[in-house]
Amino acid sequence: MATLEAVRPDAVTLVRTARRRPRRRHALVIAGLSLLLLGVLTARVLLGDFTVTIPDFFRILFGETIPGASYIVMEVKLPRALLGLLAGMAFGVGGAIFQATLRNPLASPDILGMNLGASAAAVFAIVVLDMAGVALSVAAVLGGIGVALLVRWAAGNRQGPTGAGYRLVLVGVGAAAALQSVIQYLFTRTDVHDAQLVLRWLTGSVSAADWETVRVLTLLLVVAVPLVAWAARSLPVVELGADAATGLGVRPVRSDVLLLIGVTVVAVAVAAAGPVAFVSFLAAPIARAVNAGATTLLGSALVGAIVVVGSDFAADYWMPGGNYPVGVVTGAVGAPFLLWLLTRGRTGRSGS
Repeated sequence: MATLEAVRPDAVTLVRTARRRPRRRHALVIAGLSLLLLGVLTARVLLGDFTVTIPDFFRILFGETIPGASYIVMEVKLPRALLGLLAGMAFGVGGAIFQATLRNPLASPDILGMNLGASAAAVFAIVVLDMAGVALSVAAVLGGIGVALLVRWAAGNRQGPTGAGYRLVLVGVGAAAALQSVIQYLFTRTDVHDAQLVLRWLTGSVSAADWETVRVLTLLLVVAVPLVAWAARSLPVVELGADAATGLGVRPVRSDVLLLIGVTVVAVAVAAAGPVAFVSFLAAPIARAVNAGATTLLGSALVGAIVVVGSDFAADYWMPGGNYPVGVVTGAVGAPFLLWLLTRGRTGRSGS
């Protein structure tokens, strides 16, 4: 008995140390990603064709008018950077929820057709209904959610959404192909002015950012924060798989609720910035890689924001031939990553 009592404190210390280590790593990862995001935002706002010093930026921010600089910062650079920040965080969170719930790194809104659902609804609203502004954004959100529900229903309910992960991918790819055909048909029926708007929407861009869009997106994402926080608590159990999650008392319907949260967050981002390609697909794997393989919604949000803001800066100033939408850069980066995943065979998790 004395031996057991002597060993017990060491065992308790070992368990406590093992628990602290992932938390410490997670805190360091979040701190590092936050600093990197701050650096990218600083570069996006202060650098470029028209550079602004840090003291001048704070003078402008607190209301002082500097000819030329005030307009460029407050009406062009800052709202564009903030829209990229918010949209990137939404894309990152949505992608992490999808991939963790379905236990499949291919299960992102890009691959499953949700982004194209929002795009098809937006293009229909532009071309046929002549919508703009808030009405157009609402149509995009409803389109994304509607396609998500349709794909989930078509994939079936056997073993819950976790067990239907591969079927969801297949059904989503088929739905995306059909929606792409609809978009192409509508694109041929529009005039030149609307065609430019449609093309910018389909590519994904934050170039038309304004303060009204930033305020609306901020409000919607603030409302979604409690849902995302609840999702973060549920994901570790859901990631274990349908059988293990059920054994631990988590009903399969919770996975559907998590997916709906992910769809809604991404649809809101698409409504504000268009379907910026592959951000949802890239953010979660990068965040998991730097967090020792553990899913982190906050880390995915930060990575998504870094990808969008950094890609927008690169598309604006680093690519020869003019200014490009942010979706051009993210698509160029995301497509090789998708091919790498497929060639490596990393399309699911063990036990899924």
